[in-house]
Amino acid sequence: MTYYELYRRSTLGMTLTDALDEMVTNFELTPSVAMKVLVQFDKCMSEALNRVKAKTTFKGNLGTYRFCDNVWTFILSDVTFSTSGAGGEIATATLDKLKIVACDGRTTSDV
Repeated sequence: MTYYELYRRSTLGMTLTDALDEMVTNFELTPSVAMKVLVQFDKCMSEALNRVKAKTTFKGNLGTYRFCDNVWTFILSDVTFSTSGAGGEIATATLDKLKIVACDGRTTSDV
């Protein structure tokens, strides 16, 4: 199964990449082992996010959207999030700007 590399651009992914690069530069790790770690990171992030049971809704002003190579990108402004957790508590948050990148999670065997 193939996993998206999107999460490597998150704060956690960038920090991991920086640490791996430093270890490769200091000859503490081989480049092939570093790549295996990143592939495992992609897999773990995807599986962890699939287990989230909270429900989130959001509302905002859509400024830009695009669809290219089966990837949707949305740019929103004045966004309000409302999240309800497993215990019934509701949390809200607001953002000035939000970028959403969405990929098809199905594999070709799922279609």
